[in-house]
Order: sequence, then structure tokens, then C-alpha cells
Amino acid sequence: MIELSPELIAGLMLGGVFIGVLTGYPLAIVIGFLGLIFGFLRFGFNVGEVLYPRAVSGVLMNYPLLAAPLFIFMGLMLERSGIAERLYDALYIWLGGLRGGLAIVTVLIGTIMAACVGIIAASITMLAVVALPSMIKRGYDRSLASGSICAGGTLGILIPPSIMLVLYGPMASLSVGRLFFGAFIPGFILSGLYISYIAIRSLLQPDIAPPVPLEQRRVSFLKKSWMLATSLLPAAFLVLSVLGTIFFGIAPPTEAASIGGLASVILVIAYRRFNWRVLYEVSLETLRLTGFIILIVSMAFAFVGVFIGAGGDKVVTEVILSTPGGRWGAFAVIMFICFILGMFIDWIGIVFIMVPIITPIGYALEFDPIWFAIMVCVNLQMSFMTPPFAMAIFIVRGAAPKEAGLTMAEVIKGVIPFVILIMVGIMLCAFFPELVLWLPGQMIR
Repeated sequence: MIELSPELIAGLMLGGVFIGVLTGYPLAIVIGFLGLIFGFLRFGFNVGEVLYPRAVSGVLMNYPLLAAPLFIFMGLMLERSGIAERLYDALYIWLGGLRGGLAIVTVLIGTIMAACVGIIAASITMLAVVALPSMIKRGYDRSLASGSICAGGTLGILIPPSIMLVLYGPMASLSVGRLFFGAFIPGFILSGLYISYIAIRSLLQPDIAPPVPLEQRRVSFLKKSWMLATSLLPAAFLVLSVLGTIFFGIAPPTEAASIGGLASVILVIAYRRFNWRVLYEVSLETLRLTGFIILIVSMAFAFVGVFIGAGGDKVVTEVILSTPGGRWGAFAVIMFICFILGMFIDWIGIVFIMVPIITPIGYALEFDPIWFAIMVCVNLQMSFMTPPFAMAIFIVRGAAPKEAGLTMAEVIKGVIPFVILIMVGIMLCAFFPELVLWLPGQMIR
């Protein structure tokens, strides 16, 4: 055992995360290695007494975390139902005649699917496959088209049922149900900001988003109304089956997630897409993603256990609380740190490393814990669109058809305005905290 100051341990461990991630090694390996090495240096052979209890109580015995694989299963199963394609066909006819209409449709579908799927890779891939070829074929600016897909597809990480909120709640000892309903209005605000930006820019620059010709959307009012209703009702059924049971106090999020999984299977059967191969593939992918999450969670608990046990959390708290500007200055520093981390680290790592450290700071600053948590989650929305670690950008670029000729520079150019709009959304929620806190206050407990 070596006597190391808390300041030195905090600097070396946090710096080691940055360096390790930049080397290209998976985050779980990096933080697990750092936790083991510094745990041995600080606690000697007693390091197991620090790591084991946290791993057992934090991961294996954490009941709310059971909702994560259930929501993953629900999202993956729903992806196979074809709901997104039906929604696009219906909204294409209704809004395609507007300038920027197809990009607006893309964001709307992203918003609706966010309340059903909650898996970013699945949502963005669906939108890229369904919407991108159509927009490019009709003369849309490729940056605007790809940017709208990235922005709309990433709403699923915020709008419930969000996997991020499922994982955030246990880490901050907060109700996942209250986090769900705290995220609703901010998520819809972001969606509204995206749509407003697309509409205004399309009016100012008509050539970048031309309307779809009338002959390509000539459908009777009755038929297009039927198409819209039949595509929206299944999504509404799924949202009500999950979030309705939570809001009205019928079941907590873990049990509601199982109801959602059953509802998604029923929808796939109703759309005649269900077979044993689909069930096998969805179950296998659920197992793979859950294993990935559990690995990062376990390693993060080990890392944070050593970090807190060595006094690193107190060092970070003192540094942040000593920043000029009072409580809002400290809050701005936390937001900035999360923003920078989002450029280099996956959101899962940020949640499990940073939340145990910054949550006590939020209490010390006397912020409402639900509001504080949602502000961090809205901030992490940007992590999907800020290079170099920008999952949405890489997914859109990879899913785009080769004939589209979409370049990485065009995608990055397209997401910049939407990143700025997320910052606007953060400021709105900061100035008007009831946007976050009103809906959780209406829940039936």
C-alpha cells in the first residue's frame, strides 16, 4: 500500500481515463484496469473489500437495472414490426408538400419512435434507411438531411422509455419513473426546436428542401387519414402500456418494461412479422447489449469505488464549488465537463463515472435532484453529435447508400445547428425549471 494524496489520485485516475480512451481501448477495460491498479496502490490486498461489495450491491442486486434488458428487448422487437416505415409513408403524404417537409417528417418519426424504441443505433439506422434516400432523391441538401436524421434519431436517449434514464436513476438513487416524466417536456422542446429550425431555414433557403410534387402525394383525404391513424395507434398502444402504467401508479418501471416487452411482441405478431428467427435474433442482440452494459457498469462501479474511497470525490467537489459565479457558476462547470467528456467517452461511461461524483454536488448546490439529473441527460444528448466520438454521425454515414455520396464532412456540418439548439434547450430548462418538474409532480404515487 502506497500513501497517495487524494489530489494526486483524482488527477491520475481521471487523466488515465482520457489517455486510455484515446488509445482506442474499450472504456470498460480502461476504467477496470485503472480501478484495479489504483485500488491496489491505495488499499493494498484489501482492495477486494472495496470492489466486491459495490459490484454485488450495485450491479447483481440492483433491481431497477432489470428494466434495461427489458426495454432493449422491447425496442429491438419493435424495430422488426415495420411501424417506422408505415409512419413515414403516412406523414410523407401529409407533410411532403411543405418546404422542408421530409426533414420535418424525419424529426417527427424520430420523436414518436423515441417513445417506443429508446435504442439510438436502431432509431438512427431506421431513419437513415427509410428517410435519407427519399430526401436526397428529391433534391434536399445532404447536410440538412443527415443532420435531421442524427437529431431526430437521438431523441430516444431522452424521451422515455430511455435506457439512459433507466441507468441514471439507480446511480443517483432517484426514481426512474419520475425521471421518465421529467424528461418528457424537455424532449418535446428539443423536437419542437428542431422542427422550427428546419421550417425557418427551408423558407429562407427554398432550394435546400423543395416540396414533394403534388402528383407523388395525390391521395384522398379519407385514405391518408386512415394511413395516419393505423400507423399512430400501435405506437400509442405501446406508449400507454409502458408509461401509462408508471404515471398512474399501476406498476414501477421494471414491471412496466416487461409489459412493454409483451406489447411489442403482440404488435410484431399483429403486423405478421413474427417468427422464431426474429425472436432468436432479438433475444441474442438483447443479450449482447445487456452484457456490454453490465460489463461497463461493473467496471465503472469498481473505478468509482476506488475513486471515492481514496477521497477523489471530495477533491472534485471542492474544485467545482470553489469556481466563481456561485451555484450557477458551479453548475456551468459541471455542464461543460459533461459536454467535453461526451466528445471522447460513450454516454454509458459518463453516467456511471460522473453521476456518483456530481450528484452530491447537485445536492450541495441545492438544486432539485430530478431537475439536475434531466439537465445532465439533455447535455449528454449532444454527445451523439459532437466529434470525435459521435455515434450518430458514424451510424448515418455508415447506413447511407453509396449512391448518395454522403461525406463525413457533410454530416458534421449538418449536426452543428442541432447541437446549438440543444444548448438553447438547456438554457430554457435552466430559466424555467417547471418545464422539467411539472409533469413528475402530477404522477399518481
